[in-house]
Amino acid sequence: MAKITLEVPDELSEQLLQIGDQLPELLALSLQQPLLPAKIYHYILDFLASKPTTEQIVAFRPTAQMQERLNSVLTRSKTGELTSTEKQELDEYERIEHLIIMLKAGSFPYLER
Repeated sequence: MAKITLEVPDELSEQLLQIGDQLPELLALSLQQPLLPAKIYHYILDFLASKPTTEQIVAFRPTAQMQERLNSVLTRSKTGELTSTEKQELDEYERIEHLIIMLKAGSFPYLER
């Protein structure tokens, strides 16, 4: 097993001492978190669970906060400043966008003319 030495603020040091032997497990769990916050997936799932109308599906958009984060990552991508984690995040946003586009495209035939 590897031994790692870290410098952390005193407050954090006190908290880490309280969790003791659980630190390796907590670190491993934190590294396995999804690339996007769960609230993004919850937002989409809550919308779908609400049984939206065709018009609501077509009008579905990300929240302002989600759009702001996406714009930030896209800007960093265009300037070549994207980290590997942000690249994975952007890839995940693209998969979600593709899913939403397919959902919207499937709704168009049902729109009233």
